[in-house]
Amino acid sequence: MAVKIRLKRMGKVRVPQYRIVVVDSRKKRDGRVIEEIGKYHPKEEPSLIDVVSDRAQYWLGVGAQPTETVQSLLSVTGDWQKFKGSAGTEGRLKHAAEKRSKLDIFNEALKEAGSESVAATTPKSSAKDEKKDEKAAPAATETPAVETPEGATEQAEVEETKALDAEKQQEPEDGAKGDADGTDAATPSS
Repeated sequence: MAVKIRLKRMGKVRVPQYRIVVVDSRKKRDGRVIEEIGKYHPKEEPSLIDVVSDRAQYWLGVGAQPTETVQSLLSVTGDWQKFKGSAGTEGRLKHAAEKRSKLDIFNEALKEAGSESVAATTPKSSAKDEKKDEKAAPAATETPAVETPEGATEQAEVEETKALDAEKQQEPEDGAKGDADGTDAATPSS
C-alpha cells in the first residue's frame, strides 16, 4: 500500500482550512484517512501551520511520501530538514503576535478619555443572589395601603360608607318632620 502525506481540504468557500493527513494514495482527496498529523490555515496572517513533529517523523521514516505542498510546509516547520538530517532544523515558521485582551483595550480607551480605570466589568450575580434581593425588596419597600391603587379604592369605599351612614342618621330627623306634615317620605303617594 502506497502511503502519502497530503492535505485534506476543510472550511468554507473562499476560506480554506486544511488538515495534514496520512492516507492511502488511492483514496479521494477528502476521503478516509489513516491519521491526521497537523493543520494548515493559509488565510490567517501569518499562516497557521501546526504539525505534530514526532508523528510526521514516524510516517516519513516508514516510507510515506509527502506531496510537494506538504513537503514545503514540513520544511517551513523544520520537520523535513530533521528527517533529511540537514542543518536548519529550526525552520522558518512565523508566529502571530499575541492579541491584547479586550479588557486592556477598554481600560486604555478610558485613560485616553480622561476617566479613571475603574472596574471595567460588572460582577455577575447568581440566581441565588437575585432571589434574595427579590425577597428583601418587598419587605423594605412596602408602601402604605393608601398609595397603591387597591388601597385607594378601599379607602374610597370606606369614605363612601361613612357618608351613607351619615345620611342615614340625618334621614330620621328629616323623616320625623315629614311625618308631622302627614306625608310619608318613604312611601310614594299614589
